Amino acid sequence: MQSTEMSPEERLKVIGLELPDLPKPLGSYVPFVRTGNLVYLSGMLPLENGKLLYAGRVGETVSLDEAVQAARRATVNAIAVLRSAIGSLAALKRCVKVTGFVASAQDFTDQPKVINGASDLLVEVFGEAGRHARAAVGVHILPMNSPVEIEFIFEVV
Repeated sequence: MQSTEMSPEERLKVIGLELPDLPKPLGSYVPFVRTGNLVYLSGMLPLENGKLLYAGRVGETVSLDEAVQAARRATVNAIAVLRSAIGSLAALKRCVKVTGFVASAQDFTDQPKVINGASDLLVEVFGEAGRHARAAVGVHILPMNSPVEIEFIFEVV
């Protein structure tokens, strides 16, 4: 893990991640809502340049490793939305909660391993402030046939 003296933006550069342009909402909603010191993000998909990184159910057409990468990509998109909401990632006090939905084959039970892709990246970027409460839920299908959708709650200064 990187030094806690580095800013989140510096950590992103060190791990080789560039934040994308904001993903466009797929329906009648906004990407985030801020109320007081909390920022609630809408569900994030693993979109890259407007296209899904992977499609299908985990344990059928999407492997566990691919699903972990999809969760990581959804989190990169979430960090981009968070930055647009608060201006600088240095204003993050902590990640409060992550809820991950995993489109799963009937017998797939490793949803927590999939959502580790999101959790691990949050800690890489934000250090201890990236640790959070979490739920990892298996579902039958997600928008656009995405293998994962993740929502986030952040506390900011």
